[in-house]
Amino acid sequence: MKKIILSLVILLLFIPHASASTSTASSYILMDSVTGRVLQSKDKDSKRLIASITKIMTATLAIESGKVEDIVLVDESIKSAYGSGIYIEVGEEIKLKDLIYGLMLRSGNDAAVMIATFIAGSEDKFVAMMNAKAKELGMKNTTFYNASGLPTPHGNYSSVYDMALLTKYAMQNDLYREIVKTKEYKVKTNKKTYIWNNKNKLLRYDYITGGKTGYTEESGRTLVSSANIDNMELIVVTIRDSDDWNTHTELYQYAKDNYNSYKVLNKDKFKVIGDTFYNDDTFYIKKDVYLPLKKEESRALISHVVLEKKDSYKTDDKVGVDKIYLGSDLIYEEDIYIIKNNNIKKKNIFSKIKEWFK
Repeated sequence: MKKIILSLVILLLFIPHASASTSTASSYILMDSVTGRVLQSKDKDSKRLIASITKIMTATLAIESGKVEDIVLVDESIKSAYGSGIYIEVGEEIKLKDLIYGLMLRSGNDAAVMIATFIAGSEDKFVAMMNAKAKELGMKNTTFYNASGLPTPHGNYSSVYDMALLTKYAMQNDLYREIVKTKEYKVKTNKKTYIWNNKNKLLRYDYITGGKTGYTEESGRTLVSSANIDNMELIVVTIRDSDDWNTHTELYQYAKDNYNSYKVLNKDKFKVIGDTFYNDDTFYIKKDVYLPLKKEESRALISHVVLEKKDSYKTDDKVGVDKIYLGSDLIYEEDIYIIKNNNIKKKNIFSKIKEWFK
């Protein structure tokens, strides 16, 4: 199988821009959620206690278990939890999905323990799953010891970069996105009716799409948030920040002031200039792609279209990838699909028949 490589190269000198001022955060990051590109940061790889933003991983594994509609029978394991909770009781029957809402909206430590026990059989086994997932996602400065983020017996450690990576991954799941943007949620079990309001105060801003709060005396305030600003998908993470609400809004304002949303790929059908192998066919991608770029960066993108020469293919097969570079850095890849033109031969036959009748 051969490859066709077609590229568009535009070069530009880069001009530095001023940084955001975030004096209260021990570490912070502003990340583009589409590409994972770091737009601003401070001590992004420093390993610190993370408290309840741990629960982003717990929720992710719970959703990926495929058991979200299963009924959980609450057992004695919840008695090991303390601090913030949703106050479920032994013997209560509640959907796993509802436990995830309680986990993320109210930071329920009891919900975290029950989720872990239900999915893995014990919290220790679930923690092994958490660390395996962290390794899979490239979270190099992360170690989990429990499903909640409580400081005993060991607190969980991560970095703002790792937690942004995790959030980027989690936000690709529709159910996760729905849960973390929910302001109020009502649940009825065999014993109680709950009404949970989200602790994430940033949701009062229309552009905020989700997040998770955290606090212990040992870790200080930790906060993860996500936003959509003029089609820019962004993530902010802060650790040990006494003024985290303002730090997050400040970093989003920095993004708005210094970046614009550019539509770099269009899901409309297209032809590839210079391609002769698929000459009669049409290509498409499955979504429009917007990236946050500074004005000078927008003129410095390099697009490499790489097509595979497939002798046998059908409509909707993947036949290549569009690789987007910023300078020498590969920042994004999008799969390319094909629409096979099956009418070419039919047209030729009908043309000949028409000629015969003439």
